[in-house]
Amino acid sequence: MDKDDKIPIGMLARRTGLAVSAIRYYEERGLITSFRTGGNQRRFLRSDIRRLSFILIAQQLGLGLTEIEAELAKLPQGRTPTLADWQKISRSMRKQLDDRIALLVRTRNKLDECIGCGCLSLQRCALYNKDDRASAAGPGPRFVLG
Repeated sequence: MDKDDKIPIGMLARRTGLAVSAIRYYEERGLITSFRTGGNQRRFLRSDIRRLSFILIAQQLGLGLTEIEAELAKLPQGRTPTLADWQKISRSMRKQLDDRIALLVRTRNKLDECIGCGCLSLQRCALYNKDDRASAAGPGPRFVLG
């Protein structure tokens, strides 16, 4: 491994926008691994920028850290993940992401109409949810969650 493949924690923080403390936390969780210099300073693989970027994106998508850890565990430690490595994660997450996208689209569309909560408090509910028929399907926003 080339010395240029390793970067200090400060550079990793600047490149990812994460605080150094957050990087240390992810390291403690085993999501990234540091190497130590002779002077006991942390060095990270340049490819850890991608790992941390994946974490940031996955969190924005609403995935929990446990789910993120499970996906990152599929990547090799100690070497830069290949395109095939990332494609494996992509295939693994595709259905979950597609389901979230569908929920977001349904929610966006139904917010203009009725989310099917059965509240009958809006004038439009008399049209979309006559006689509170959504309640027969169970509690909560039935027109969105089904």
